[in-house]
Amino acid sequence: MGQYVTREPRLGTAETPCGRRRTTAPSGPRPGCPRAARVGNGVPACERAPRGAPVDLEEYQAMTVPDDAAAALDGLTRDLAEVPAVEVVTACAVNLMSAAAVKLGLAENGAHLLDLDEARRLIEALAGLLDGAGQYLAFHAAPVKDGLRTLQLAFREASAYPDEPGKGPGEKYTGPVS
Repeated sequence: MGQYVTREPRLGTAETPCGRRRTTAPSGPRPGCPRAARVGNGVPACERAPRGAPVDLEEYQAMTVPDDAAAALDGLTRDLAEVPAVEVVTACAVNLMSAAAVKLGLAENGAHLLDLDEARRLIEALAGLLDGAGQYLAFHAAPVKDGLRTLQLAFREASAYPDEPGKGPGEKYTGPVS
């Protein structure tokens, strides 16, 4: 209990479970987050000490990252460090393709999931990712580009009023698709 730090003023606000807006602790939720950070005995961090009040350094460090969470984060960081960037980008592309296919109603019994606005955004994101990182994907690029083209054509088919050539989702990166 020897060292104290002063809590930084006005770091953000959050809604506590009772619905009141409170100033969050440095480790608290993002502004507008619906739940306040909880520490110790379940008291929201924003209610533990008023702005500008001294906070015990050990308590402050305990609020920011619990020991078990820090160990888990270190493990994840080590795992991510072992994965080549090309695999991370390819996995992201596959996730975008899968999500776009679902939003286009291409999943099994997925016609009720059709959402062209969401599909357009996902296809745009995939095309942007391919445009930015395509040169680094090596042999992974061809299947991802083929998947993108298939999604663009499926989008055109699903649209009641198809976009003009060159104006469809992702076509500013890939050029017109036919």
